Amino acid sequence: MRKVIYGGACSLDGFLAGPGDAIDWLHFSKDVQEVMQQSWAGVDTVLFGRKTWDFAGAHGGAGGATSVKSYLFSRTLKESPSQAVELVTTDAAEFVRGLKQLPGGNMIVMSGGNFAASLLAAGVIDEVGLNIHPLLLGAGAPAFIDPGARVKLELLECRQIDGGCVLLRYAVRV
Repeated sequence: MRKVIYGGACSLDGFLAGPGDAIDWLHFSKDVQEVMQQSWAGVDTVLFGRKTWDFAGAHGGAGGATSVKSYLFSRTLKESPSQAVELVTTDAAEFVRGLKQLPGGNMIVMSGGNFAASLLAAGVIDEVGLNIHPLLLGAGAPAFIDPGARVKLELLECRQIDGGCVLLRYAVRV
């Protein structure tokens, strides 16, 4: 069955972006490129939260890959902002459960804490991966928001990468 994977680069205090959506603190290196290549190797679907779609679009990164199917989840949009993404306004968890049953590759969740929390609460996320950067931002876009219950995780990988960053991968346990 296809896996749904959530994660990204975050500060030690758990923020994906700093105040004002600042990402100038992100450390890119050969290690990070290799991790990203490995992470995306088996992916054929991207699940975007609306705020992340807006952020990516403002930074020139939304909807560029034609070989990857993209879905945008929103409760407020009435039509898709781009031909590169299919808008989903129905129950996100049920939609993702349906996608998991279809043949294909893994799915990456591109989201801040809100959308990810709803998918964690519904039990549809299979893996969480973080590239933790050695700094405290103090505020910003959180990687996690309360999903309403504890989420048990099992460590799959833990290693230091360039820049003093730590790569963590966890399987979500039911």
